[in-house]
Amino acid sequence: MPELPEVETVRRTLKNFIIGKKITEIRIHYDKIVSGNTDTFVTALTGQTIRDIDRVGKYLVFILDQDAFISHLRMEGKYNIVDASKPLNKHEHLTFVFSDGTELRYQDTRKFGRLELVNKVTYRHDLPLCKLGPEPWDADPNAIYAKIHKSNLPIKTLLLDQTIMTGIGNIYANEICFTMKIDPTTPGKRLSKKRVVELIAVSKEILAQAIAQGGTTIHSFDANGITGLFQMQLQVHTQKICQICNGPITKEMVRGRGTYYCSTCQKKKG
Repeated sequence: MPELPEVETVRRTLKNFIIGKKITEIRIHYDKIVSGNTDTFVTALTGQTIRDIDRVGKYLVFILDQDAFISHLRMEGKYNIVDASKPLNKHEHLTFVFSDGTELRYQDTRKFGRLELVNKVTYRHDLPLCKLGPEPWDADPNAIYAKIHKSNLPIKTLLLDQTIMTGIGNIYANEICFTMKIDPTTPGKRLSKKRVVELIAVSKEILAQAIAQGGTTIHSFDANGITGLFQMQLQVHTQKICQICNGPITKEMVRGRGTYYCSTCQKKKG
């Protein structure tokens, strides 16, 4: 699933190609790809020009003249910018036709992604974005500590909770736990305020490094054909040998999510 660095890479890439383009037609090839009424979505956006692209956590926000729409890529979503003459592939489920003869196509092998019409002015305060916690750069350590200091849930699970801090997914949660040398199954209540400050700082550092590398490409992520490079810097996720102690990396399920860790460097305490 694309996480904050991958979605930010998509945002920056798309801005180079589609800002200022006018939508002349919208073709929906799979109705469920749009949340809400598809006719309303098409009618509202047709004829408008794309003015900017924002990002909130893992959501893209396309801002037009009068309206906006959000896009969550989920597991396999991606955007292709192509000439209108290019044949539609079977996994492209929505097409924005531009006045210059190009098209923006939403592709999603698993069909899990969703687009939704939202208010251009208030989208950050409306559903579904209002339920999200702050991104690590905006996180208040005291507020984060207050949310987790009584929790028995593993810190890995809490990192994936988008209502606590948004943008972190499985890959970066594994990397954050490894960098902090904390066992991913450690209950949130075990973290002191000092460790929560460290948690936020490490989260910011790792996400920033990943953004600088264009995200992580492990399976199918790309941004209009541009793949990320952060997978070359992964210390624990999908790794076999720990780069610190040369011991084996363990993979096990933590609350249903594949979790990589070094049992030597991330030794359980207490």
